[in-house]
Amino acid sequence: MTSQRLWIPARLRPGDRVAVVAPSGPVDPVRLARGRQILAELGLDVVVMPRVLNRRGYLAGSDAGRAADLQEAWCDPDIRAVICARGGYGATRLLGLLDWTVMGAARPKILLGSSDVTALHQAFAVRLGVASCFGPMPACQTLGDAGGPDAVSLAHLTSSLFELETPAPVAGDQVIVPGHAEGPLTGGNLSLLAALCGTPYAMRGKGHIVLLEDIGEEPYRIDRMLTQLLEAGCLNGAIGIVLGSWERCGDPLGVLIERLAGLEVPMIAGLPIGHGTPQFTAWMGADAVIDTESCSLTCLFRDPATAL
Repeated sequence: MTSQRLWIPARLRPGDRVAVVAPSGPVDPVRLARGRQILAELGLDVVVMPRVLNRRGYLAGSDAGRAADLQEAWCDPDIRAVICARGGYGATRLLGLLDWTVMGAARPKILLGSSDVTALHQAFAVRLGVASCFGPMPACQTLGDAGGPDAVSLAHLTSSLFELETPAPVAGDQVIVPGHAEGPLTGGNLSLLAALCGTPYAMRGKGHIVLLEDIGEEPYRIDRMLTQLLEAGCLNGAIGIVLGSWERCGDPLGVLIERLAGLEVPMIAGLPIGHGTPQFTAWMGADAVIDTESCSLTCLFRDPATAL
């Protein structure tokens, strides 16, 4: 990740138009409809891009189609946010298909997504210099489930996306290494960060607070991926570590502490960021604060006058 400060796009207002894209796995149309309605109830004008419901095996259609929807939404001057329908797999396959020169000429806007969308967060930081939003997606359980959206997750997402609102700190449940850290946030899904090693989009933790989370990975696989990040130098110079959710990962805390506590930077665990419910939102590339007295992470925002 670039070491320079990233621009935070202007946050949303009621009435803004947002576009839903599907850069990764195939989208459940029923969940998408529910999630779209939730976004509309927030006062947003929601446009679903034309290829979102395409399907090709474990992907939401062809690579070219998924890349085209993403690029068209990003470059549309009437769109104020690009929202990924879900994660899964496939975002890394788009990185070489996007015209970064054309996208760089467009007015920056919010990119929202998590899990596999980690690849896009890293690429948008490197190629476009833009901060982005790691949070719940409309065709996933948190927003699109039959029982309705999780109220806590939706409230935190809303306060993160809309101007004149301030997201509350996200509390964890365990301090691993005490201390205080303030700096830009990076990271995301561990599997994706490991897969990006050796690419132009590899995470660079120097001067950053690093967020890590995952789902469905056994502790030995988490160990392997952490070792890869450590050996690749991706965590060199990190100023803090935040451990999010580890859904269906057994009991990984021991290996996380063993591999990461030696960095000797403030580290907290048990934050509901990543997968599962509730699912809080974090701004990747924005300044954040680790406070181990309250065992919390707080995302900060620049003066709106400096936002693009």
